Amino acid sequence: MNRLSKESAPYLKHAADQKIDWYPWSEEAFDKARRENRPLFLSSGAVWCHWCHVMAEECFFDDDIARLLNENFVSIKLDRDERPDVDRRYQLAVAAMGSGGGWPLSVFMTPDGRPFFGGTYFPPEDRMGRPGFNKVLRAVLELYQTKRDDITQYTDKLMASLKNPHPRAGEIGESLLAEGMTNILSEFDPQNGGFGIAPKFPMPGALEFLMNRHFLTWDGPAGYAVSKTLEAMASGGFYDQLGGGFHRYSTDKSWIIPHFEKMADDNAWLLRNYLNAYSIFGDRLFREVAEGTFCFVRAVLSDPEGGFYASQDADVVPGDEGGYFTWTDEDFRKGLSEYEYRILSLHLIDEAGAMLHDGSKRVLYPAMTAREIAEKTGGDAAEIASIIKGGKEKLTAERNRRQSPFIDRTFYTSINGMMISVFLLGHRRLGDIALRDFALKSLERIMKLRLSGDRLCHAGGVKALLDDYAYLVDALIAAYEATGDKTFLQDAEKLAGICIEKLWDKDEGGFFDSEDHVLEMKIKGIEDIPHPSANALCVILLLKLYCVTGNNGYRQYAEKSLKAFSPRAGALGIHAGYYFCALDAYFNSLSLTLHTPPTGPLAETALFAYHPYVSIAYGEDRGCVIPCVRDVCYEPVSEPEKLREFLDKERDHGKIRRA
Repeated sequence: MNRLSKESAPYLKHAADQKIDWYPWSEEAFDKARRENRPLFLSSGAVWCHWCHVMAEECFFDDDIARLLNENFVSIKLDRDERPDVDRRYQLAVAAMGSGGGWPLSVFMTPDGRPFFGGTYFPPEDRMGRPGFNKVLRAVLELYQTKRDDITQYTDKLMASLKNPHPRAGEIGESLLAEGMTNILSEFDPQNGGFGIAPKFPMPGALEFLMNRHFLTWDGPAGYAVSKTLEAMASGGFYDQLGGGFHRYSTDKSWIIPHFEKMADDNAWLLRNYLNAYSIFGDRLFREVAEGTFCFVRAVLSDPEGGFYASQDADVVPGDEGGYFTWTDEDFRKGLSEYEYRILSLHLIDEAGAMLHDGSKRVLYPAMTAREIAEKTGGDAAEIASIIKGGKEKLTAERNRRQSPFIDRTFYTSINGMMISVFLLGHRRLGDIALRDFALKSLERIMKLRLSGDRLCHAGGVKALLDDYAYLVDALIAAYEATGDKTFLQDAEKLAGICIEKLWDKDEGGFFDSEDHVLEMKIKGIEDIPHPSANALCVILLLKLYCVTGNNGYRQYAEKSLKAFSPRAGALGIHAGYYFCALDAYFNSLSLTLHTPPTGPLAETALFAYHPYVSIAYGEDRGCVIPCVRDVCYEPVSEPEKLREFLDKERDHGKIRRA
């Protein structure tokens, strides 16, 4: 056992029995490297990462590799979920070297932490066009021992290139919304849904923006891109057809073969997409997918006492990619009658779902519908649909008997904020009180666990990052809107104030990602990579706080942030989707002040009605709701039906403006 056995992060604990003399990210490691004049080796990854496990199995248990590392390097193991700020900076450095990025990230550094060589996965010996790690270690060691001056010059240039100043602030206007939509739609894949080519990541910020534009302007292409993408993702192996929930990304253009890890943050954002799409389009499929994903999260990624876990691993063993989720023909037959097997095979088994590393295993996806099977077999479509439903339940039970992948039960503040917010949204979109109650229970637990006085933590002992502040404030505002309890609003304002104090760029606007600038790199991002930018979410939250409290300072922060990022956003395409949501919210907000109890029919009408940029505030009980659109407030509304009519009329204005 090495010193990682004392760490709390599961990814680090998993490395405790490897032959490498690992250090966690710590001053102790850097002190040793400086004292002994050794290069540092940083291995950054995550417990859910397939290739991290593969490299560990192949390299970090190898005697020769262990000897080379232990005798000549100081080795650091980093959990990128625990320290995303550190990982992000070294990802940028390795990308600047021309070596791409991803996990596992393998970086060689000088004793002061400056990177001079890096890559991702290395096999133990030359393979797949990649140099063997044994060879890499020897080459890096020789370079460090013989060309130290060259390394110094290289790292000076590299670090200078990574510290380029941010563009000067620009102007904002509603015309930018149309430009952003055009740029995003230019990357849409009309045949398969989604954006770009394989591998395909869901881009929830881009989807949310297009959906909102469709709602506000009745734009047909935007609406089609959203519905096509959501249908395609739900109809492939990217969505778990048995257990619910989404995998991390699709390795192919058609959303059939996923990378199998299931991330809480991905599922939180996709839940938001499907819930809002159900409200806009009324498609039953979108509701069913949202309900299935909530079931997965409650069953696998939730603590019964409240709170949400981080992820479910891709694999049970490193050599069997997606083994838990895939099926051989023999496995598929178990528990099914011959007729059920025939129908379920037509429905879920297709050559396109064959795994590349083992063609006998299939990813299940609905290759044929019940109606198509009925046409092919001459059967009754309703009967076949019933057989499919029952057969999938049997297959699920069979899969549940397998050894399941590892679950990272760490409570990250940011992830919990995301899930709490979307569970409260689920209550508003689906009318499910259980979702609201579990969200409030989870919020109470995470506040006690991660907030002490004015100190918020990302995880145990790790300072909060921008994502933690943003998503926890989002959860608190959502809780206030759902309950009318002003304690939630007060806590949201308190945390927003701390975030502004610690992370706001006082010179140019926008928020830095962390207090501690590793490598002296101040990162202030607006990109969705791939889940939406925390800076963009901060704008939306500041606008909500302005609408609820009337404090114009919040609006000024939001406006300055939008201007700070506007020159950069235009060139980011799908990666600026949530920035454009924030810009859209700035121009097209709806504020509803509820002078009525939060549990009455009038309040429920306000809470359950859909608008993409709505803020809910509570006032004294006068039996009415005061709606304000942009900066114009209207007559109080006292009847639920009249409020629905008002909101429907507001959407029709978008149709008129488009015409």
